[in-house]
Amino acid sequence: MPGTVGRVPTPSAPAPGAPADPVVHGPPAQTDHPWAGTPLGAPQGWDPAVRAVMDVVLASPVPMALLLGDDLVVFYNDGYAELIGDRHPHALGRPAAEAFAEVWRDPGAGEALERVYRHGEPFLQREAVLPADRQGPAEPAVFTRGHCAVRDSTGRIVGVLTVSAQTTQLTQQLQSLSDFAAALSGTLTLDDVARVTLRYCLHSFDADRVSFAVDEGSAWRLVRRIRGELLDEADERLPPLWRRMSAESALPAVVSARSGVASFIADGQPLRGVAADRHDEKIRALAALPLRTSVVRGSLTIGYREPRPWSPAERALLAASAELVGQAAERARRFETQHGTAQMLQRSMLPERLPDLPRLRIAARYDPGVDGNAAGGDFYDAFLLPTGALGVVLGDVAGHDVQAAARMGQVRAALRALALVDPRPDAVLDGLDRLVASLGVEGGTQELFVTVVFGVVEADRERITLASAGHPAPLIRRAGSGAPVAEFVEVPPAPPLGLGGRARTATVPFRPGDTLLLYSDGVVERRWQDLAAGMAGLGAAVTGAAGGDPRALCAVATASVPGATEDDVAVLAVEYAVRPSRSASMEVPAEPTAPSRVRHWMTAQLGEWQVPEAVIGAAVLCTSELTTNALLHAGTAARVEVDLSAERLLVSVADSGTRGQVTRAQTDTLSSRGRGLGLIEELSDAWGTDPTVRGSTVWFEILIPADGPRVGDAPAG
Repeated sequence: MPGTVGRVPTPSAPAPGAPADPVVHGPPAQTDHPWAGTPLGAPQGWDPAVRAVMDVVLASPVPMALLLGDDLVVFYNDGYAELIGDRHPHALGRPAAEAFAEVWRDPGAGEALERVYRHGEPFLQREAVLPADRQGPAEPAVFTRGHCAVRDSTGRIVGVLTVSAQTTQLTQQLQSLSDFAAALSGTLTLDDVARVTLRYCLHSFDADRVSFAVDEGSAWRLVRRIRGELLDEADERLPPLWRRMSAESALPAVVSARSGVASFIADGQPLRGVAADRHDEKIRALAALPLRTSVVRGSLTIGYREPRPWSPAERALLAASAELVGQAAERARRFETQHGTAQMLQRSMLPERLPDLPRLRIAARYDPGVDGNAAGGDFYDAFLLPTGALGVVLGDVAGHDVQAAARMGQVRAALRALALVDPRPDAVLDGLDRLVASLGVEGGTQELFVTVVFGVVEADRERITLASAGHPAPLIRRAGSGAPVAEFVEVPPAPPLGLGGRARTATVPFRPGDTLLLYSDGVVERRWQDLAAGMAGLGAAVTGAAGGDPRALCAVATASVPGATEDDVAVLAVEYAVRPSRSASMEVPAEPTAPSRVRHWMTAQLGEWQVPEAVIGAAVLCTSELTTNALLHAGTAARVEVDLSAERLLVSVADSGTRGQVTRAQTDTLSSRGRGLGLIEELSDAWGTDPTVRGSTVWFEILIPADGPRVGDAPAG
């Protein structure tokens, strides 16, 4: 039962056992305060019960305040003084409504305290900002505050006791959890999930070690980050470094994932016997939480170098984080399965290898649009015709689904079959037009939209014959005696396939030093931009290219128009080399000794070709770095290809991995993990990345000095 409200906490006589001359024992700000001038009067006259409460307040490390009398005069301890910041010591001995005037009228502030004082009903504020300091740009601190009535020796209510527990950190962690969920929602692959998870947990939980493990069927793979590990922007974009673990590993991460049971070790040596290095050995407290999903078995671990009690609130937050990670991992596993299926379908539709000819060097680049989770309709091909000429084609079937890919495969196969019978470009496209019309009738749709450009390259006659069905105009980079210039070929227009149009041809010169470029509309089309601007940008980029090498021009073309595109991007380039080149290749197994084997092979091959020693040294070093990156980040076998002409040495390293691709970055920000890319930029004259449906390719060029070997006089190898 609430007692009556007392006006001033001064009883008629001291309680038994009370000291004759009571004093307040506390910090100087409290003891030296002129209490006699306040409604409370001098401390010597205070009620013993009130003085007892004050003693508790002063002795407590928890922020506490005592509000006494009708005016709720403020008295508090050191913890509370630190809490209210600049208001101390001015708030001491003043009515609460004056001391905290700017927040007193806020909901749950002054009204709640007055209600406790008037009626004696305790009150709990789960989220309060009173009386935290609101000055400055920082967010106000958040507290859980409990208020209860204080009675004197006669049972009368004479004040309110407030106990505050700061929950700002918990609030920040909950906000961070929301940010974590938002970041995970944008992940596509398990690599993405791992990157986001490790970064969030390391910073949000202020951990010393974080790991993320997932099952691989008969084994496990694990990735971790430790406090102080510096990862720059380039490292964050590279695939994380996974470590493979046996199915029966005793590592807590694997044990938790395998059993589905969480474990919390407060103090000990949880990684003893399974530590990978000294960082693991220093961990004393470790939480291991399984990922509870029906698709992915895995775990999340958080470790510290100091003992940790693992409070219920922290365990709940960790469990919530693991739940989010599990959901993201499940989405990622399904995406990777779908993505792998789409890539397999795409691989079956595109040529495995392009022709390798002495004077015609060929390269292609395919960059899937949308999110890469669907097979696209763009396609390219290059093949030898019975006449000895080279047939080249690039087309676009509208759509980003399996049906579009299937139609693309039909069109590509039919085009090659028609060309092998009658290679005239107009005859080939007329036959394709009838095929597409037939497919439309069979499918009961008139919405088939297929564009294509087909050309016949006759190197011996130094000419190209081209025909187009609704496709963007081909481009030729001419590098004769003067400055290079890019020319769009004026092919007689014809409608897309299936509309009954008649294709016509255009024959133009194609001389040594020229490069033909075929491309899809995804290269030049951008939203809210005129197509003519995109075509002009492509022409300017190709004209300004350092050379006519087809691989380099493919990279230049795909980056020629600023802005992102949601469409697929396909490019095919054919260079008519001034002289024949030499070429060689090596299959590199996914083994630790592979980079060493590549170095020995490269040194011997380039030495046999009498390449200058300076070029050999730089090329071998760059190739070794690229091979290491391919094996490390893609986790698959690689293929090294070398092409030597009179002007330059071109080396490419291709992998078949799907867990990400090497991303070009500023060399001065690369860490040791990506330092090979900076080395390549320093030692080569040009380099780039070439994502394909089979993985990714990184290549570089080194120019041959003027007094270097004339490899064109030797037969191609």
